[in-house]
Amino acid sequence: MKKVLLTLLVVLMASPVIFAQEEKKEEKKGYEFTMVKEIPVTAVRDQYRSGTCWSFSGLGMLEAELIRTGKGEFDLSEAFIIRNCFEEKADRYVRWHGNLNFGGGGAFHDVTWVWKNFGIVPEGVYPGVPEGEEKFVHGEQEEVLKNYVDGVIKNKNRKLTKVWDQGYDGILDAYLGEKPETFKYKGKGYTPQTFADELGLNMDDYVEIRSFTHHPFYKTFIIEVPDNWLHDIVYNVPLDEMMEIIDNAIENGYTIGWGADVSDKGFSWKNGVAILPDKPIESSAGSEVAKWDEMTKKEQQSKLYNFDGTVVEKEVTQEMRQENFDNYMTTDDHGMVLCGIAKDQNGNYYYKVKNSWNTTGNDYEGFFFVSKPFVAQQTIDIMLHKDAIPTHIRKKLGL
Repeated sequence: MKKVLLTLLVVLMASPVIFAQEEKKEEKKGYEFTMVKEIPVTAVRDQYRSGTCWSFSGLGMLEAELIRTGKGEFDLSEAFIIRNCFEEKADRYVRWHGNLNFGGGGAFHDVTWVWKNFGIVPEGVYPGVPEGEEKFVHGEQEEVLKNYVDGVIKNKNRKLTKVWDQGYDGILDAYLGEKPETFKYKGKGYTPQTFADELGLNMDDYVEIRSFTHHPFYKTFIIEVPDNWLHDIVYNVPLDEMMEIIDNAIENGYTIGWGADVSDKGFSWKNGVAILPDKPIESSAGSEVAKWDEMTKKEQQSKLYNFDGTVVEKEVTQEMRQENFDNYMTTDDHGMVLCGIAKDQNGNYYYKVKNSWNTTGNDYEGFFFVSKPFVAQQTIDIMLHKDAIPTHIRKKLGL
């Protein structure tokens, strides 16, 4: 009996500690999202070990456009886009005597350029995966291609042959497969161009938007990032109008190709969230500011980026964006698709993002949520249908 009473006493004494621990755990809720607007998109794909996010996100946005326009759901070939781009890259690289970026990177307009000039094919027609692989693994492929074109440029014969491009195409055939000239899809015969024509999207309807002050607003300029090997143009608008364009597009059912720098520590793939934390400001409770000032730098960073719950975020200005772009803090890092709007448990708004890193490894099966401040600061450019732009901004841009 004494043993029973002693055990009971120990349990009762420990209970407050246990309950306190459980309560503490419950306080760490993380982020809880409620969808406000969600746009249908195709399944998340996996770029795996390749630098081809631009192809996955560009096609992902256009696949969503096919759903929006009533054409249905399609799985289109990223490899077809990549193959045609590598052919054109080699030609330009050689013509520029190597003074041009050459690699697996690219931009949204690469996708629309290929679609417009060469058409498109379904994934099953041109998967672009060599024998022995199940997904893209492009390290060896890119190294071989780069060494080949560099060898051509060295011009050991003092004159380029007429067949160097045939040898180059042979390498692409080996790694990606021969390009289909004709194919059948659901019992009907197509060429890549006739298939694109039947899908009915006009690539001239898609435009890219940026917001930087080193070029005049409401004018076009060439994107100054290494992966813009096509030297294509974007439209420049103020930051508040870029954010207005994004909101207007999603509210009206348009997805957006989103090019941004997600290398910032405010991005957590595992937690499925991207935020731009700020330290407590003077208008906050005095005790909070005092606590912050007493913390070490390491403690402050841990507090800001533990993702245990919502935090105060920065108010991003046009000047902040420009400074980060000018000093390389924000670079052309990753392409994704904005496909919805959500709210967290405190009523703060976020955009839902479709990524291309498979459906494992995070809490939202390949999607994540990005805060408006993060988008405002980290965005490099966006691509969308010009009809998704508010009328008053389109007029300023001459669209």
